[in-house]
Amino acid sequence: MTGLEWVIALLVLLGAIFVLIGSVALVKLPDFYTRLHGPTKATTLGLGSLVLASLLFFNFVLDELSLQQLLIALFLFITAPVTAYMLVKAGLHRNVDAVSATKNKHLMQLSEKQRPK
Repeated sequence: MTGLEWVIALLVLLGAIFVLIGSVALVKLPDFYTRLHGPTKATTLGLGSLVLASLLFFNFVLDELSLQQLLIALFLFITAPVTAYMLVKAGLHRNVDAVSATKNKHLMQLSEKQRPK
């Protein structure tokens, strides 16, 4: 195996681990707000790693110019934070409660006071 193939294999392995961690976090974390961190942080990083491995493989190992992966990565890194932000805003609007051990709950109550009734 060449050095590039080792890098690609490492990126695929890292991506798979981060996607698994993000998926487990989505299932295991206690409330709506903390469950958003799994998909938006770890899973996005894992999918970005997988897309980068795909880009390296197709461009350098198979000698094909494949720029679709760049568009996929760009779309992924732009839409994931926007989606998480919109979900948090919807949760705050619907008064979804956070788990009792959440720190900085006063920030959630502050947003409730600012909201028109």
